[in-house]
Amino acid sequence: MYAVIKTGGKQYRVIEGQRLRVEKLAGDPGKEITFSEVLMLGGDASPKIGQPHVSGASVSAKIATQDRADKITIFKFRRRKNYRRKTGHRQPFTDIVITSIKG
Repeated sequence: MYAVIKTGGKQYRVIEGQRLRVEKLAGDPGKEITFSEVLMLGGDASPKIGQPHVSGASVSAKIATQDRADKITIFKFRRRKNYRRKTGHRQPFTDIVITSIKG
């Protein structure tokens, strides 16, 4: 069985036991979280498509780690104008493991 969930403004297709990196979520490592915004459930039978969410469906996951990604460098310049700007950031993320899908 698989599900399509929405978190952090993005959609992910998940199955049980999958490890996934999503936008930062509140919580400590080891904490159980539940995603109630399930857009679709699929598997053996015909898929259930929500309008916009599947009623009564939820996906449970466990937070594995809270970390920051590698540094991204942004470099802007205009040729022949002596304009150069260098910035960057490290995007925080949450690493989760899908434990169960309830439909």
